[in-house]
Amino acid sequence: MSSPRDYYEVLGVARDASDADLKKSFRKLAMQYHPDRNPDNPEAEALFKEVSEAYAVLSDAEKRQMYDRFGHQGLRGAGVDPGFASAEDVFSQFSDMFGDLFGFNGGGRRRGSTGPRLRRGADTEYGLRLEFLEAVHGCSKELTVPRLSTCDACSGSGAEPGTQPSNCATCAGHGQVVQGHGFLRIRTTCPSCGGRGKVITSPCKQCDGMGRTRVTETLTVTVPAGVDNDLQLRLTGRGDEGDPGAPSGDLYVHIHVAEHELFRRNGSDVLVEVPISYPQACLGAEIQVPTVDGETALEVPRGTPSGKVFTLKGKGVPRLGRNGGRGDHHVQVVVAVPRKLGPEEEELIRKLATLQEAHVSDKGFWKEFLGRFST
Repeated sequence: MSSPRDYYEVLGVARDASDADLKKSFRKLAMQYHPDRNPDNPEAEALFKEVSEAYAVLSDAEKRQMYDRFGHQGLRGAGVDPGFASAEDVFSQFSDMFGDLFGFNGGGRRRGSTGPRLRRGADTEYGLRLEFLEAVHGCSKELTVPRLSTCDACSGSGAEPGTQPSNCATCAGHGQVVQGHGFLRIRTTCPSCGGRGKVITSPCKQCDGMGRTRVTETLTVTVPAGVDNDLQLRLTGRGDEGDPGAPSGDLYVHIHVAEHELFRRNGSDVLVEVPISYPQACLGAEIQVPTVDGETALEVPRGTPSGKVFTLKGKGVPRLGRNGGRGDHHVQVVVAVPRKLGPEEEELIRKLATLQEAHVSDKGFWKEFLGRFST
């Protein structure tokens, strides 16, 4: 299977192209490869879907930034699937965009569109909470999600079993009507049936004529390693079901990552603060430090100042995208100061202060000072 072409190459624009440049190029190419201008031409339809996919990504600021950093694999790793199964899928998902670009109803096909309008299922959303280490390493999660599914009783027709919907009298079952303005003829959605071409006279009792009922499904989603907050996974076709023969919507799973008690994350890097004793900082030591993969040894040199940061290369979070790899793990050592000292410990520290000519409080100073106010 060949690798997909670079989106900027597909649209024939520079990588710093403005939104206006993207739109101009897309308008030209989409009109060139539009199915109505290239009937029975699979190659033109494939190019039409390709330029639509490229524009769908590059015209979205968030997706474009992700693509610029990580490429096609980065989009897939974040659950973004901008591909289209057919030209009709392009029209149904981006009707507003095509209407704006081409200036006619929905941006759909001018010919071959006289039949009833099939409504694509609506997209649905789900918020998924992950623990910090689940997001780092990836995981599988079972989701219980509600969705609209085709009614079993009427098979999606909306009509009571044993009856059939009637053709709409206004559009004669075509779903569209033609309005004349002088020499101009405009085809619009039928106002009586909403484009379905059918009228239900005996609604199905199970779905009240809607053709769909709400059900609850259990799905398994694979979360890639390295996801973070504000990313979403797209499960194609797992949203609400559409009219019979129309595609289902998609399910968008929004990722929410819980904070960790030890680790802080910055992109693909991880920072952890580790306390060490004063003798360890002065004389050096080998200590065990926590990482996202478990504990590992770290050599602390003699004379290490408090706040010193050590970097463990490649021990951070897996990177989403074509380059792969992992970030770094940063360990900041902080000299821990004990809140209480035993008599021997205090005596030794006072000797050290004397050797270093450091001025410290006299032994029992505060007790003597406070005693002056209690007499």
